[in-house]
Amino acid sequence: MSTATEQAKTIIAAHGGSIRTRDALAAGIHPRTLYALRDGGDLEQLARGLYRLAGLPPVGDPDLALIAGRIPHGVICLISALAVHELTTQIPHVIHLAIPRSSRYPALDYPPLQIYRFSKQSFEAGIETRDVGGAVIRIYDAEKTIADCFKYRNKIGLDVALEALGNYRRRRGASLQRILDYARVNRIERVITPYLEASA
Repeated sequence: MSTATEQAKTIIAAHGGSIRTRDALAAGIHPRTLYALRDGGDLEQLARGLYRLAGLPPVGDPDLALIAGRIPHGVICLISALAVHELTTQIPHVIHLAIPRSSRYPALDYPPLQIYRFSKQSFEAGIETRDVGGAVIRIYDAEKTIADCFKYRNKIGLDVALEALGNYRRRRGASLQRILDYARVNRIERVITPYLEASA
């Protein structure tokens, strides 16, 4: 293997094993080298313009990994976040993704997306990073996710929010106060308080 391809693999590994074409070019990887790695089986193409080193362990949820690579400013939310936090029996058929209200709507053919535009304060609250089968994703923590589910109860169903709250409440270290704090950020304190008091 040539020096150029070895250097390219080192650069991609430093990016966490996945890289977008534009980031590869900005890092000094020649397109010819990138395509040679792909054609030689050293890189997997996850989607147009997104590649991953083939020698890495399988990604646990390739759709979430794909979104993390293609829409890095987005945050996994609502039912998709509940699934990652193991707080729902729902199986999301689309990826629920939050973006800032001022952001351009992402154009992706795959995977299917349900986009939610959050206000600046709500968007920035409760973001954590998690390793999901080797892919680092941005996702709202469990408490923020539950608060968001109550805010968007008319879109995803109140039953989904109540199930998540019940599942969360049974966990060691559960903090209803943290959910209430996020509810204030979402301006739904009056909506959620009766449900929190009933589950306390």
